[in-house]
Amino acid sequence: MATYVMLMNLTQKGVENIKDAPAQLEAVTKALEAAGGKLKAFYLTMGPYDYVVIAEGPDDKTAMVQLLGLAAAGRVRTTTLKAFTREEFGEILKMLP
Repeated sequence: MATYVMLMNLTQKGVENIKDAPAQLEAVTKALEAAGGKLKAFYLTMGPYDYVVIAEGPDDKTAMVQLLGLAAAGRVRTTTLKAFTREEFGEILKMLP
């Protein structure tokens, strides 16, 4: 499974509905699982981002569908990083000439 790190900022709509955030997080978690993914970690953060999420997904297309769904809901804006594990890093380095 691919790993993704999502840096999120609340939109005005997200701030106005912040008390609904736990239920929304649960709905997003279930949607991710239904798509074959998994929420590995969720953090409320202080600083330039409001949330940091680490998730796994079966592939980039599935991840993009989930990200577009988040964007369409209008509560957060995301910056997403595809992440590689330590083991994957080693495999990548072996491919270097």
